[in-house]
Amino acid sequence: MQKIVNFLRGSVRFTVTGAFPERFLNLCAQNSLGFWAVEWLEGGEVKLTVAHKDWRRARVLAEKAMCTLAREGAMGIPPFLGRFRKRYALLAGLILSLVAVGVLSQFILTVEISGNETVPTAKILTELRRLGLRPGTYGPGVDEAMVGQQLLLQMDGLSWCAVNLKGTVAEVLVREAVKAPPLLDENILGDVVARAPGIITQIEVYRGAAAVQEGDTVLPGEVLITGNVHLEGPKYSGLDLGWQTVKAQGKVYARTWRTLEAEIPLEAATKDPTGRSRSLWSLQVLGLRVNFYRNAGISYERYDKITKVWTARLPGGREMPLSLTRETAQEYETVAVPIDTDAAEELLKARLDGALTALLGPDGEVVRTDYAVRQSGGKLIVKLTAECKEEIGKFVPASG
Repeated sequence: MQKIVNFLRGSVRFTVTGAFPERFLNLCAQNSLGFWAVEWLEGGEVKLTVAHKDWRRARVLAEKAMCTLAREGAMGIPPFLGRFRKRYALLAGLILSLVAVGVLSQFILTVEISGNETVPTAKILTELRRLGLRPGTYGPGVDEAMVGQQLLLQMDGLSWCAVNLKGTVAEVLVREAVKAPPLLDENILGDVVARAPGIITQIEVYRGAAAVQEGDTVLPGEVLITGNVHLEGPKYSGLDLGWQTVKAQGKVYARTWRTLEAEIPLEAATKDPTGRSRSLWSLQVLGLRVNFYRNAGISYERYDKITKVWTARLPGGREMPLSLTRETAQEYETVAVPIDTDAAEELLKARLDGALTALLGPDGEVVRTDYAVRQSGGKLIVKLTAECKEEIGKFVPASG
């Protein structure tokens, strides 16, 4: 505790030199001038510490005792502030810094979103801005519970939200709503038909009756599982209960052959920079943008726009609502050059493989693939022929 008191009031450490340093100590004691950390040195010198406010009195008493004082250093707040006595710019900067810290600590400088996966963060930030929560907002004036409730009412896809103010940071925690599975409408009757030609390899009937067998060849639109089910009576009863129409359900797997084709021009337009460019600078402070240019128009017919942002950060890495942006427009001209046919061929094959995978779906399987490459009409054409195993059934509602 005494160290804290000494730091707040300040202290001066000095050395006393003279014929009788002990007389100086006696004068200090007689005049109620406190001192501590007394250290006797060789040659009769003594080193001690006094409060910063008693330094001038100590010099007066030293003259009476015919001693000299050699100041070694000062510690604490008063000596530190004393350095700014004749440095008015530094003193003003110190005062402004303290005021800025005291004032800015009452405002929200950053808004952090966590817990979202499908709902975009930018969309949440936009809605929060409409609700009055953004960088630069006065923190004590924000109703955290009200902002969270309004955000849930205004945005679809969120089931829970909490807003927590932690100093200059507004932490927004969200939980996304879980979508209910679609309900099966039993009133819609129909059949499962083939969506592609193939040879049947497996049939799984959930409702209805199989209209084909394994090994049959089917065409698109042919009924695979019918919704018209014949009801038979008990065995040996001879009763016929007639027909029942249901919503056919099931999976039908088949061997199929898919043919896909992709093409690309043999010449491509590339960018040739002309060397001309224009940069636009802007400053963004607490969400407010200040432009350092008058005309934002670009006179170039073709150009690339490159944006670079420098954001101020605290020592811990936290971003501050202060950023400098440079938008550079670089002019270019287009030049036709021949493409690398080998690289283009690999690109088209990769695209065809992706299209085939999307076409087959998660239950599909590629058994064998063949590629045919040709050039025609100034284009490189790649044709994919694939043997697959896939689920080809799709439900079609019955008419009437």
